[in-house]
Amino acid sequence: MKKRVVHTDKAASGKVPLSQAVQVGEWLHCSGQLPLDPATGELAPGGVAEQTRQVIENLKAVCEAGGTSLKNAVKVTIFMEDLADLGEMNAVFEEYFGTEDPPARTTFQAAKIIAGAKLEIELLAFIPQ
Repeated sequence: MKKRVVHTDKAASGKVPLSQAVQVGEWLHCSGQLPLDPATGELAPGGVAEQTRQVIENLKAVCEAGGTSLKNAVKVTIFMEDLADLGEMNAVFEEYFGTEDPPARTTFQAAKIIAGAKLEIELLAFIPQ
């Protein structure tokens, strides 16, 4: 099995040496996305809700570039600056993933997140054949 690097200009890449995602077989491993606007490379303005929305939009774009979608997410890992913001993040997360069949998920509080972001989210999705 070969790996295929996935990239899209519809999601921010940051200035670090990483692939936005890597496909191996029917699995798409998405790197952690920050709430960076892909047009400007700047941190999305606003609080946790706005930053969560930008992160998930970035992940959505990466998934689409990799031949899948958010509905095929099987595992999500969320790193948050402050777990006191969990309710606000969950409200936006639910808009995208629902409550009926959401992906498996782990959430951590992180001491510091790159670029002063309030959160970072990574995702694993399957690619339907």
